[in-house]
Amino acid sequence: MTGRSGGGRTGGRSLGGRTRLKSRRGRSNSSARWLERQLNDPYVKRAQLEGWRARAAFKLIELDERFDLLQGADRVVDLGAAPGSWSQVVLKRRPKTTVVGIDLLEIEPLAGLNFVQGDFLADGMDDKLIELMGGQADLVMSDMAANTVGHPPTDHLRTMALVEAAADFAVRVLRPGGTFVAKVLGGGAEGPLVAELKRRFESVRHAKPPASRKESSETYLVAMGRKTDAQG
Repeated sequence: MTGRSGGGRTGGRSLGGRTRLKSRRGRSNSSARWLERQLNDPYVKRAQLEGWRARAAFKLIELDERFDLLQGADRVVDLGAAPGSWSQVVLKRRPKTTVVGIDLLEIEPLAGLNFVQGDFLADGMDDKLIELMGGQADLVMSDMAANTVGHPPTDHLRTMALVEAAADFAVRVLRPGGTFVAKVLGGGAEGPLVAELKRRFESVRHAKPPASRKESSETYLVAMGRKTDAQG
């Protein structure tokens, strides 16, 4: 889970309440568009004001308000935890929850978060995370996406492979009845994953929280009620 927060009004001027960037030599059009979008994104501004590490916090907040993801979630795994905004949400809403985060990247320490820097697919990682939690997870959540190469079909397939790996991990570490939530990118390759999740969970639903940008193809899969025989 990655996030970048916009800074102040740099090299721009306000037109009708929106910031317009002046073009500068050496700045690519794409980076200028990204910065302008960040400067005008109300969720970025709210995240800064409310102390969230990234705007992605609001996606989990909105998903929780719709699906009650955190209700009864005493043990939570945050896959791809950096920079920590989803773990922040869990710890704020359920301060007594045991949250274990894992990421290849380091993150700034977060009170209440048990963080492991490493690969969730590494041998023995399942047992290590279960030990840190003190038992099987009630909720496994993933806001991960594969590093993009700029070719949408390739980016989609790379992210779907990552989500499939996260789903397999979730089934192994979740208690019966547990929940798995993960970001997916639209592109037509999620059908087999959804079918497999329906085999392993009582219900599987798609959701696009309001905090997801309209132009983004991302949606979230919410799989609830891990079946007792899901590992079979």
